[in-house]
Amino acid sequence: MNKQYDYLIKNAKVFDGGATPLFEDVAIANGKIAARAMDIAPETASQVIDAGGKWLMPGLFDIHTHYDLELEVAPHLPESTRHGTTSVVIANCSLGLAFGAQRRDGFDPIVDCYARVENVPKHVLRNIGDKVDWQTPASYLEHLDALNLGPNVVPLIPHSMLRIEVMGFEDSISRDPTDAELETMEALLEDAMQKGYAGFSTDALPFHYLANQPNTDKVIPTQYAKYEELKALTDIVREHDGVWQATPPKDDSKEIMRTFMLTSGRFFGKPLRTTVVAAMDVQSSRKILPLGLLLARLLNSRWINGKFYLQALAAPFKVWADGAVTPLAEEIAELRELNELDLEDREGRARLLNDPAYMQRFKAMWMKGKQGFSIARLKRLLRLEDYAFNRTIADMQIDKCPLANWRGMSFEQVFDRVKALNSGQQVELTDSEREIIHNDFSWVVDEADFVIQMLRSFDLELSWSTVTANRDPAVLRKLLMNKVLLPGFNDSGAHLTNMAFYDCNLRALKIAAEGTDSDADVAYMVKRLTRDPAEVFGVEGGRIDIGDQADVILIDPLQLAAYDGEAGVTRQYRDDFEHEQLVNRSDSVVPLVMIAGDIIWQHDAFPDDAGRRRFGRVLRAKNHHQQASADAAADTVELDSVVNA
Repeated sequence: MNKQYDYLIKNAKVFDGGATPLFEDVAIANGKIAARAMDIAPETASQVIDAGGKWLMPGLFDIHTHYDLELEVAPHLPESTRHGTTSVVIANCSLGLAFGAQRRDGFDPIVDCYARVENVPKHVLRNIGDKVDWQTPASYLEHLDALNLGPNVVPLIPHSMLRIEVMGFEDSISRDPTDAELETMEALLEDAMQKGYAGFSTDALPFHYLANQPNTDKVIPTQYAKYEELKALTDIVREHDGVWQATPPKDDSKEIMRTFMLTSGRFFGKPLRTTVVAAMDVQSSRKILPLGLLLARLLNSRWINGKFYLQALAAPFKVWADGAVTPLAEEIAELRELNELDLEDREGRARLLNDPAYMQRFKAMWMKGKQGFSIARLKRLLRLEDYAFNRTIADMQIDKCPLANWRGMSFEQVFDRVKALNSGQQVELTDSEREIIHNDFSWVVDEADFVIQMLRSFDLELSWSTVTANRDPAVLRKLLMNKVLLPGFNDSGAHLTNMAFYDCNLRALKIAAEGTDSDADVAYMVKRLTRDPAEVFGVEGGRIDIGDQADVILIDPLQLAAYDGEAGVTRQYRDDFEHEQLVNRSDSVVPLVMIAGDIIWQHDAFPDDAGRRRFGRVLRAKNHHQQASADAAADTVELDSVVNA
C-alpha cells in the first residue's frame, strides 16, 4: 500500500506561535507539513514517531552567528543543529564572504578581519581562504546553494567587505569614499538586495581590531564610515524592506542616538528594521542595560515609528581567556597590546610582559579604582566603570593550567596561596606549587603583579573564565520575556575557545518554562525564537502550517528542566578546524531535529551522511520572491511590507 506521508509525529504537544499549545499529530510528506490533526491514522505514514510527553515546535533561529567560515568545512553546523537550531543568520558585524577572499595588494582580509574580532586562529582562516573561488555576492549565493547545508542559511551583506571591495583594503581603513566609490557601494548593495540578501551588517564596537601588521592598531573597515555613508546604504536596505544588523558605538551616547534614529519611519519615510547587539546586564557597568531598554522603547514609539530590536543572550555572559587572549581584552589598551601579537608568538608576549615600562602601565590599569579615594574608585563601587572587562580576581576561575591542583580555583584563591608562602606562613602546598611559587612568584606584591606573572608563567596554557554580564537569573528572565528585545543571539561560530552559547535557544526555553504560567511563557518564547525572527529578517520559516517546509524539532520537557547549560560546556578538538573549541552538550534534551522533512539529529546522533548531503537551503528575502514575480508580470515593482514582530 502506498503511504500518504513520509513521517507521522503522534501525540505531540505543539507550540507554533499561538498563545497556548495544541495536542496534535503532525504529518510530513515531500519535505513539507502535510497535515495537522488529532488521531491521524498510523498506517498512512512510512514512519511513525511517538512524541508522547514531548513538545513539538518549529526549528529555532540563531539570529547572530559567524558561521561564514565553518560552512566551508562542516556545512551541517553540528554544534548548533544538535540543539534544535534549523536556521542561522550569517555575515554579522560587517564580516563575511560575500565578495570572496579579496586577496589583493598583499592583503588577506579574511585573516585580517576575523582573527582578532572573532578569535579564530590564522591558519584556520588561511585554509578557508584558500578554498574560496567566488568573487561576487551573486556567485556566493550560488556557492551556498551548492553546499551540503544542515540548517537553513540567511545571508547578509557585510559592510567591511563591501568597503574593501570598492576602496581597496588600505584605503578602506584610512579615508572616506569618494562620491563615485559610494555610488558603487550603493549599486553593489542594491544588486545584492535584489538577488535575495536579507540585509546589511555594520559594526561600531570600539574593540574590533585588525590582526595583521602594520594595521594592528586599526579597527575593521566599517568603523571608518561616517553617518552619511551609513545613511546612503541603509536607505537601500529600507527600500527593499531588508534588515540592518549593527553594533553600537559603545562609548558615544550622542552617536548611538543619531545612528539608530535611521530606523525611524517618521523621519525617513518608512521604518527600517534594525537589529542591534546586545542587551545584557553588564556587571561592571549597570547603566548600559537601562539605557539600551530606554533607547529601544523610544525608537519604537509612535513619535519615531522605528522597528528596532535589541538582541538578547539567554545565558550568563561567561567568557573564557587563553592567557590574555579574550575578546573583551581588546577594549583595554594594555591588554590589547598582548592581543596584537600572533597567537603563536609566545616570545613576543614574554618580552612585553617583562618590559618595565609595560609592567608599569599594566599595573596602573589593573589597580585603577581598586584602592584609595578617586572617581575611578567610586565608579567601580557603583558598578559604573567604563569597561565591560571584569578585573575582579575572585571572579576569574581557572579551567586549564599546567599546575593541576590550581584548576577549579579562582585567581584570588591562588593569589592567597602565593601571599601566604611569600610571607612565611605555614600553608599546605604541593611540592610543584612550592617550586613554581618560589621560582616565578616570589617577587609578587599585589594582585597586578600576580596576574602579570600568571600570564608570564603559563601563557596560552592557562585558560580561565569570568561572567561579565547576566549574573542575576531574575534580571535575565525579565530580559528574555521583554517584548522590546529579541532573544536568539548566540554568536555561534566565533571565539572558538572563548565562548560557548550554541545551546542558548534551549536555555531560553528552559527559563520560560520556569515561569508561573509555563505553557503561556513557553508558547511566547517559541514564537520569539521562530516566527518572530523570520519576520524580522524577512524570510520564510519559523512556522509549521500546512505547506510549510518541515523544519521541526522535539523537546523533552523533563530533560530540559534538568538541563544545566553551564555544566554542559566542554572543550573538544575539532578536526574541521585542527583546533580546540568550546562547545555545549545538551544530549537527550532534543530527541529529534528535522530540516526540510529529513532527520538530521535523532537519539543523540547525526546520520552518517550529515555534511555530505543537503538538508537546509539558502533563505532569501521574501520580498525578493515577490519582486521577481512582479517583474515577470509587469515592469513595475511593488515591495511587500513585512509584518511587525
